[in-house]
Amino acid sequence: MVNQQQIIDDRSATDSARLSSEDLAALRANLHEQFLFRREQLQQLSAPAMTRADALLDRQSAARTEVRVKLAASARMVLADVEAALRRMDLGGYGACHLCRRPIDRERLTIVPQARYCARCQQVQGADR
Repeated sequence: MVNQQQIIDDRSATDSARLSSEDLAALRANLHEQFLFRREQLQQLSAPAMTRADALLDRQSAARTEVRVKLAASARMVLADVEAALRRMDLGGYGACHLCRRPIDRERLTIVPQARYCARCQQVQGADR
Protein backbone atom coordinates (compact mmCIF):
# COMPACT_ATOMS: atom_id res chain seq x y z
CA MET A 1 0.00 0.00 0.00
CA VAL A 2 1.34 3.44 -1.00
CA ASN A 3 1.17 6.13 1.65
CA GLN A 4 0.41 9.80 1.05
CA GLN A 5 3.98 10.96 1.84
CA GLN A 6 5.42 8.62 -0.80
CA ILE A 7 3.05 10.04 -3.43
CA ILE A 8 4.08 13.60 -2.49
CA ASP A 9 7.79 12.65 -2.56
CA ASP A 10 7.38 10.99 -5.97
CA ARG A 11 5.64 14.10 -7.37
CA SER A 12 8.35 16.38 -5.96
CA ALA A 13 11.05 14.26 -7.54
CA THR A 14 9.24 14.29 -10.89
CA ASP A 15 8.67 18.06 -10.73
CA SER A 16 12.34 18.72 -9.96
CA ALA A 17 13.32 16.66 -13.01
CA ARG A 18 10.87 18.19 -15.48
CA LEU A 19 12.55 20.69 -17.79
CA SER A 20 10.66 23.67 -19.18
CA SER A 21 11.49 25.23 -22.53
CA GLU A 22 13.17 28.07 -20.58
CA ASP A 23 15.28 25.51 -18.67
CA LEU A 24 16.35 23.87 -21.94
CA ALA A 25 17.20 27.22 -23.51
CA ALA A 26 19.35 28.22 -20.52
CA LEU A 27 21.06 24.82 -20.46
CA ARG A 28 21.72 24.98 -24.21
CA ALA A 29 23.24 28.45 -23.80
CA ASN A 30 25.44 27.16 -20.96
CA LEU A 31 26.57 24.18 -23.03
CA HIS A 32 27.32 26.41 -26.02
CA GLU A 33 29.38 28.73 -23.81
CA GLN A 34 31.31 25.73 -22.46
CA PHE A 35 31.82 24.48 -26.02
CA LEU A 36 33.36 27.80 -27.09
CA PHE A 37 35.50 28.04 -23.96
CA ARG A 38 36.92 24.51 -24.34
CA ARG A 39 37.62 25.00 -28.03
CA GLU A 40 39.52 28.22 -27.26
CA GLN A 41 41.33 26.51 -24.40
CA LEU A 42 42.46 23.70 -26.72
CA GLN A 43 43.71 26.21 -29.29
CA GLN A 44 45.74 28.00 -26.63
CA LEU A 45 47.14 24.76 -25.22
CA SER A 46 48.15 23.50 -28.66
CA ALA A 47 50.07 26.68 -29.45
CA PRO A 48 53.80 26.30 -28.81
CA ALA A 49 54.55 27.57 -25.33
CA MET A 50 58.14 28.45 -26.07
CA THR A 51 60.83 28.01 -28.65
CA ARG A 52 62.90 24.86 -28.67
CA ALA A 53 66.00 26.75 -27.51
CA ASP A 54 64.08 28.25 -24.60
CA ALA A 55 62.80 24.81 -23.68
CA LEU A 56 66.33 23.41 -23.49
CA LEU A 57 67.34 26.20 -21.12
CA ASP A 58 64.26 25.85 -18.98
CA ARG A 59 64.61 23.07 -16.39
CA GLN A 60 60.90 23.17 -15.71
CA SER A 61 59.85 22.68 -19.32
CA ALA A 62 59.12 18.97 -18.87
CA ALA A 63 56.77 19.69 -15.97
CA ARG A 64 55.08 22.51 -17.89
CA THR A 65 54.67 20.28 -20.92
CA GLU A 66 53.12 17.55 -18.78
CA VAL A 67 50.63 20.01 -17.27
CA ARG A 68 49.69 21.30 -20.73
CA VAL A 69 49.18 17.75 -22.01
CA LYS A 70 46.93 16.89 -19.03
CA LEU A 71 44.94 20.12 -19.37
CA ALA A 72 44.44 19.49 -23.08
CA ALA A 73 43.26 15.91 -22.43
CA SER A 74 40.79 17.15 -19.83
CA ALA A 75 39.54 19.91 -22.15
CA ARG A 76 39.06 17.38 -24.99
CA MET A 77 37.08 15.09 -22.67
CA VAL A 78 34.79 17.89 -21.47
CA LEU A 79 34.38 19.17 -25.03
CA ALA A 80 33.28 15.69 -26.17
CA ASP A 81 30.79 15.50 -23.27
CA VAL A 82 29.41 18.95 -24.14
CA GLU A 83 29.07 18.04 -27.82
CA ALA A 84 27.28 14.81 -26.87
CA ALA A 85 24.87 16.74 -24.62
CA LEU A 86 24.10 19.19 -27.44
CA ARG A 87 23.41 16.24 -29.77
CA ARG A 88 21.07 14.71 -27.17
CA MET A 89 19.24 18.05 -27.02
CA ASP A 90 18.89 18.11 -30.81
CA LEU A 91 17.61 14.53 -30.85
CA GLY A 92 15.22 14.99 -27.91
CA GLY A 93 16.99 12.65 -25.49
CA TYR A 94 18.57 15.29 -23.27
CA GLY A 95 17.93 14.98 -19.54
CA ALA A 96 17.32 11.22 -19.45
CA CYS A 97 19.77 9.04 -17.52
CA HIS A 98 21.76 6.71 -19.79
CA LEU A 99 21.39 3.82 -17.33
CA CYS A 100 17.96 3.94 -15.72
CA ARG A 101 16.25 6.20 -18.31
CA ARG A 102 14.68 8.28 -15.54
CA PRO A 103 14.83 12.07 -15.82
CA ILE A 104 17.96 13.73 -14.42
CA ASP A 105 17.09 16.36 -11.80
CA ARG A 106 17.02 19.94 -13.06
CA GLU A 107 19.37 20.98 -10.24
CA ARG A 108 21.96 18.41 -11.35
CA LEU A 109 21.73 19.56 -14.97
CA THR A 110 22.10 23.17 -13.87
CA ILE A 111 25.39 22.28 -12.17
CA VAL A 112 26.61 19.74 -14.75
CA PRO A 113 24.62 20.39 -17.95
CA GLN A 114 26.49 17.66 -19.83
CA ALA A 115 25.54 15.01 -17.22
CA ARG A 116 24.68 11.62 -18.70
CA TYR A 117 23.53 9.99 -15.47
CA CYS A 118 21.15 10.81 -12.64
CA ALA A 119 22.81 11.25 -9.24
CA ARG A 120 22.01 7.69 -8.14
CA CYS A 121 23.37 6.04 -11.29
CA GLN A 122 26.40 8.35 -11.22
CA GLN A 123 27.31 6.93 -7.81
CA VAL A 124 26.71 3.35 -8.95
CA GLN A 125 28.57 3.85 -12.22
CA GLY A 126 31.41 5.81 -10.73
CA ALA A 127 31.48 7.67 -14.03
CA ASP A 128 32.18 11.10 -12.56
CA ARG A 129 34.51 12.80 -14.99
